[in-house]
Amino acid sequence: MTTTEWITDIALILVVFRQLREGRLDLRSFLIPLGIVSFVAYSYLDTIPTAGNDLVLIGTLMGAGAALGIAGGVYTRIRTSGEHLLIKAGAVSAILWVLGMGARMGFQLWTDHGGADNVGRFSIAHHITSDQAWVAAFVLMALTEVVTRLATIFLRSRLVRAGQPVAGTVLDGTL
Repeated sequence: MTTTEWITDIALILVVFRQLREGRLDLRSFLIPLGIVSFVAYSYLDTIPTAGNDLVLIGTLMGAGAALGIAGGVYTRIRTSGEHLLIKAGAVSAILWVLGMGARMGFQLWTDHGGADNVGRFSIAHHITSDQAWVAAFVLMALTEVVTRLATIFLRSRLVRAGQPVAGTVLDGTL
């Protein structure tokens, strides 16, 4: 892994740790993770392969990213304080975030240190046509996780702002 890859992977993991401490939900809460994942997508997503079962691999990992992102957004506490919305990532949200972002980093470390032959055999057996399919799948998984988590937080914040009880918020008494 290059230094840039380490920095971006660690930055994505650290985003949620910033939210373990309660803070204001503002534009930065959305722009920082979107900026990081956009940089990653721009840097590593050259093409989206469509041959063989490449789209199945990509769709599967994007589905996993969406599930992790939605669950992470649901397990992020949102409450009002005066005119401000406050968010705090709970333990479940943090674990899901690290699991999703760490999976990509772990896969890359594994393939760089002896797992490439196993991935190659798996790819041949399952008609995955290139290493770019794996790159696209993991980058799009990360992008999907970020976008769905932020979208879930945004939608829940609108409900909290409107004064409607939302599961996982202080307003409904579940926290």
